[in-house]
Amino acid sequence: MINFIIKRIFYGFLVLIGVLSLVFLLFNALPGDPARLMLGQHADAQAIKIINKDLGLDKPLSTQFLMYVDDLSPISVYNDKEKESAVYLDTTKYSHFTELFRVSKNKVLVLKYPYLRRSYQSRRKVSDIIATTLPNTAVLAITAIVFASIIGIFLGIIAALLKDSIFDKISVVLSVLGLAGPSFFVGLIFAWLFGHILHKYTGLNTVGNLYTISDDGTGQYLDLKNLILPALTLGIRPLAIIVQLTRASMLEVLSHDYIRTAFAKGLKLNKIISKHALKNALNPVVTAISGWFASLIAGAVFVEYIFGWDGIGKEVIESLERYDLPVVMGVVLVTSLLFVIINMIVDIIYALLDPRIRLK
Repeated sequence: MINFIIKRIFYGFLVLIGVLSLVFLLFNALPGDPARLMLGQHADAQAIKIINKDLGLDKPLSTQFLMYVDDLSPISVYNDKEKESAVYLDTTKYSHFTELFRVSKNKVLVLKYPYLRRSYQSRRKVSDIIATTLPNTAVLAITAIVFASIIGIFLGIIAALLKDSIFDKISVVLSVLGLAGPSFFVGLIFAWLFGHILHKYTGLNTVGNLYTISDDGTGQYLDLKNLILPALTLGIRPLAIIVQLTRASMLEVLSHDYIRTAFAKGLKLNKIISKHALKNALNPVVTAISGWFASLIAGAVFVEYIFGWDGIGKEVIESLERYDLPVVMGVVLVTSLLFVIINMIVDIIYALLDPRIRLK
């Protein structure tokens, strides 16, 4: 089991290295001048030169990549000379560290928190921006996957029990439509229909956040109704997958001999489903739910933007519009890390439940 866990961690590490390399090369190949973004279009040449030097943009691309990896690594090199000479460079990355040993006169190997650099526009730490927006996205993703799981498993069970009925055929058709509808299109339809046309009856808004400022402007309060439309929109696609998977898995389990024996013994249908069929049918469903949850965190970009939800997806789009690349790169890396961790946990849980998986 220990070897299996080590192997999964190693594979996850390789994935993160690949994502890091791809993200760095992709965004550094884009046109644009970070120095002018920070100082404005009327900045003088000397100021631009100083910023480019502080950011390492005057160095070869390979050196810039190593500098970025050094910033992200929990074990990195502290340069006394660089800190003292920096003008625009964020030196707060050196604020909290544990010195391991001195490499040379000016360089020390230190243990520190990963540093995602600062926003070109607001000069806020990227880690602070992510810490502010990620919880909102997590709430949205959790709500969406819980909604999709409960409704999807229930409808899948009913569709399997009523195989070839009108209900079964309608559920299959709706599942296909749910998969075919892009989230941004479904979001626009939901916002227009339930938030605008039917607002008088639903009380829902086209845009809104988890917290709403009070009418007197003195504070804010939790406004859960703003969560309904974006969560429904985000949960449509996983709901469709879960319905189909649950139906197919239940039909397979219900065809087994031990289920027929249970029916022959006169056991009630609800006991057969809950105690015998369902727990054996949920393995592929759990896999789909775990995979979709990780995807929802990364895929909430357009949904958050449409509904004005202050999450990590909306922050990415606004940062792209401002060419604020450190924020975009930081968000991509953090969501990739979450995706890898979630899938790694699922693999380990399955290995505990089924020893055969450890041999793969």
